[in-house]
Amino acid sequence: MEKNHVHPNIRFTTWEDFSIMSMAERGLGIGILPDMILRRIPYQLEIRSLQEPYYREIYLAMKNRKRLTPATQKFIEYLRFRETPLS
Repeated sequence: MEKNHVHPNIRFTTWEDFSIMSMAERGLGIGILPDMILRRIPYQLEIRSLQEPYYREIYLAMKNRKRLTPATQKFIEYLRFRETPLS
């Protein structure tokens, strides 16, 4: 938004995705949410894509790599698969 010199009148904020969608459904504003959360939602929303895709980095922290659950091990394998840029 800063890059495009957009300065919205923000009155309420929340980090909870379902609260954002519920408020938007009731006409209380808009939300910018990841594509993954917007799949198969129970809300009546108009979903629009940004003109320029926006990506964020996600990091993984662990106490002991030798004691990971199988699900965490598979997730790390997937992350290695995704190391190539998405451009």
